[in-house]
Amino acid sequence: MYLYKELKEEIFEKHSNGKQATDTGSPEAQIALFTYRISHLTEHLKGNKKDAATRMGLQRLVGKRRRMLDYLKRKDIERYRAVIKELGIRK
Repeated sequence: MYLYKELKEEIFEKHSNGKQATDTGSPEAQIALFTYRISHLTEHLKGNKKDAATRMGLQRLVGKRRRMLDYLKRKDIERYRAVIKELGIRK
């Protein structure tokens, strides 16, 4: 699989925002993981245009990330802005 344990730990550690690196449930960490997976699937679909199952999975991931970003925006706008800026996501 493309997402090894070490890579996941690195993503969570980088986006823990002063919390413990094992805090995998924080919105920032989940959004960062979704973003990594989305970029990987996007690259896959560039070479495999007819892969409908992957396309559907990608759309679900984008929806999950969007809902998580909306939640973070409702709860704490400053954290939302920091995540958007750090990951380079555009609305």
